[in-house]
Amino acid sequence: MRILADTHSHTVASTHAYSTVHDYFQIAREKGLQLFSLTDHAPTMPDGAHPWHFGNRKVIPRVVNGVAALRGIEANILPPDGGLDIADGMLPFLDFAIASFHEPVFPPVDERTHTAAVIKAIESGRCQIIGHPGNPSYPINQEEVVRAARDHNVVLEINNSSFVASRLGSEPQCILLMELIDRLDWKVSFGSDAHIAYSVGDFSTSIAKAESIGFPVERIVNRDAKSFLSFLGEHNKPVATELKEWLKSLNSSA
Repeated sequence: MRILADTHSHTVASTHAYSTVHDYFQIAREKGLQLFSLTDHAPTMPDGAHPWHFGNRKVIPRVVNGVAALRGIEANILPPDGGLDIADGMLPFLDFAIASFHEPVFPPVDERTHTAAVIKAIESGRCQIIGHPGNPSYPINQEEVVRAARDHNVVLEINNSSFVASRLGSEPQCILLMELIDRLDWKVSFGSDAHIAYSVGDFSTSIAKAESIGFPVERIVNRDAKSFLSFLGEHNKPVATELKEWLKSLNSSA
């Protein structure tokens, strides 16, 4: 199993991360990625990027040395009931959004509260991915969340960093989640959650866990650039059209 598109990474715009956009383009190319995504934290996070940061990313080239970059955001699920900190004015500048719990913004409560908040985020129409849903600090009713995600074409993230660096203790929940998603005929994204460019495209532990349970690669929406852009097209995201010619050239050179 090989994953050629990364849906989750952070630059120095999130000040607990350590690499620039230039670094990501360089390392992504060295690793053979087709596409990576800039998903810095939304403004409610204590060191999240200013709203102007997201609005000005039009200056970032779409493609550098054959590698494409998407302009996303990791939004915060807000207390008490699951709103997202994506202002209306920010939406036109975003290719997609991840929605995640973060302790400084939404202190953990209980399974019922977390489940309701995630489902509200899913139903909002403002996010396409739920970030690190296996986090043991935020237990959820996985079946209710997967069914809601499937109904609204939102995917659940399998976050490689959750296995190796952050949110330790996530592994059992992530494996159960993949098994449930397979049984309920739904989909995931694999994200590195890189906070330094050297980690972009690192899905090694996620892949190993997926292969150990026979999880089908066809259920991973970012297995390559074509599959992820197709998914975003289902959400009427303009980037799917904007990168259409690049995707043709990518396929023709493969």
